[in-house]
Amino acid sequence: MGRVTAQSTEPRPLTEPGTVLHPAEAPDAPWWRDAVIYQVYPRSWADSDGDGIGDLPGITARLPYLRDLGVDAVWLSPFYVSPMNDAGYDVADYRDIDPRFGTLEDADRMLAAAHDLGLKVLVDLVPNHTSSEHAWFRAALAAGPGSPERDRYVFRDGRGPHGEEPPNNWPSVFGGKGWSRVTEADGSPGQWYLHIFDVTQPDLNWHNPEVRAELESVLRFWCDRGVDGFRVDVAHGLVKAEGLPDWHGAVGLYDEVVTEEGPEADGDTSVLDHNAGGHAPMWDQDGVHEIYRSWRRVLDSYGRPDRILCAEAWVKPEERLARYVRPDEMHQAFNFEFLEAPWDGAALAAVVESSLRSNDAVGAPTTWVLSNHDVVRHASRLGLDQHRPRPNGIAADDPQPDAELGLRRARAATALMLALPGGAYVYQGEELGLPEHTTMPDEVRQDPTYHHTKGEVTGRDGCRVPMPWVRDAPSLGFGPGDHPWLPQPEAYAGLAVDQQDGVAGSTLELYRTLLRLRRSLGLGRGSFAWDGRTGGDVVAFRSAPAEDGGEVLVVTNTGAAPVALPAGEVLVASGPLGADGTLPADTTVWLRPTAG
Repeated sequence: MGRVTAQSTEPRPLTEPGTVLHPAEAPDAPWWRDAVIYQVYPRSWADSDGDGIGDLPGITARLPYLRDLGVDAVWLSPFYVSPMNDAGYDVADYRDIDPRFGTLEDADRMLAAAHDLGLKVLVDLVPNHTSSEHAWFRAALAAGPGSPERDRYVFRDGRGPHGEEPPNNWPSVFGGKGWSRVTEADGSPGQWYLHIFDVTQPDLNWHNPEVRAELESVLRFWCDRGVDGFRVDVAHGLVKAEGLPDWHGAVGLYDEVVTEEGPEADGDTSVLDHNAGGHAPMWDQDGVHEIYRSWRRVLDSYGRPDRILCAEAWVKPEERLARYVRPDEMHQAFNFEFLEAPWDGAALAAVVESSLRSNDAVGAPTTWVLSNHDVVRHASRLGLDQHRPRPNGIAADDPQPDAELGLRRARAATALMLALPGGAYVYQGEELGLPEHTTMPDEVRQDPTYHHTKGEVTGRDGCRVPMPWVRDAPSLGFGPGDHPWLPQPEAYAGLAVDQQDGVAGSTLELYRTLLRLRRSLGLGRGSFAWDGRTGGDVVAFRSAPAEDGGEVLVVTNTGAAPVALPAGEVLVASGPLGADGTLPADTTVWLRPTAG
């Protein structure tokens, strides 16, 4: 795994307060430029049949909850046929539903129900690799070296006198080698295949025209069924550098945070990432952009309303990431720099500034995110020491988050995020303030990261725990059975939907209020200018014109001491405000500033 290092919090120069950094969107801008999209992790959302695994009928039944929450669309993590060695990101059939989740007819009913509720639907597309059980890979093993079937994947002869060594030194993101050797049909040791992730996830060869044609066909298959877009998994990884050269830098995907000095691996600091001009040969190759231009043409051929592509691309710096959202490529790309930023005013302001500048330079919206199925939930992450590296999972014997502090900061961070111009993604359960499951028994863990590293890296199970809907129900209302696929921590009972619905001050009601005001005030389409209060622990900006013609001032206090609260009408605050006219620590407020 890549070495994890703390991100610098040194402030960078910001635009002069009052100067418009980001202009307001046109009133008729496409829906996706300011949409709030809710991620549903199907295994953990709602179980309709009691087998402990969430499913499509369960999703359909709970869609009214998302309409009432106030989001614009839902993104579903993979539900395709899969052996589930990586929770469905090992796809065996891109055109069918895994029986654990239901049927194609269930998918059609879910899409129709979502559209009837005014919700758009995005599905996950996994183009970097297939499952080793995919028909193509089975054919590749049977066909042998040099065959057209093998050319669909990255097969190579090994190094050494008898090919006994892997073709290069690339490791797997999940731990261990990034190559596995096959046994040929005659029983002899054969070629090696690349798997940047699990051994059961062979990488596709994107130089092969059959691969390109097949994935374009998959796009059309789901567009024809009515989906509104695709979240593209590992969007920066499809194309590998010519010759597959050795690499001595970091390759971590979810847990890698590199400094401007670059990654260190085996003591070699001469090979750096983009921050210092280096180029990891398995990530962010220029050839990916031709692929996405082709995909954009496919989606555009369906006309309005726009169908969209959102890139999961762990790419730095922001200028490199912006290449994915040029006008003829993808529509959105997750802003992981924002997710990774520590709870520090200067760091947050710097990320907001650089993100808006980079995306505006190519005419794209910035797409903000704080949590997803691959990272520690921000209600827990922000309750950890912010000077320490961001962990990939939290185990019972690790330093534990301060739950109260983490939730207070998470609410403030969300209030900041939902006021920013552009799009935003919300991960299931964050609207309840759900923490990471940090005391999960090791014997129930399923993340391949945990198993491949022999427990050295805890992995992502803690953020994937099933939703709590009803406190006094089996599996907290997740389903009719008592044994969900991952156990729910005790803290989830008090955070269940029925414990927060209609309760003033609850995190659920805060999210509902933020989303309602964001829409009515047009904040996602508003302009952006720093307010003069920004500096030190304070992040403050003005959004104008809101659709009702007013201006909104947003102030976040990331420090330990209260700061003076600006005069104006308070629209919403992430927590109680000071009776003495102050904005307490770890709190965000939206207000109508008093003129003058």
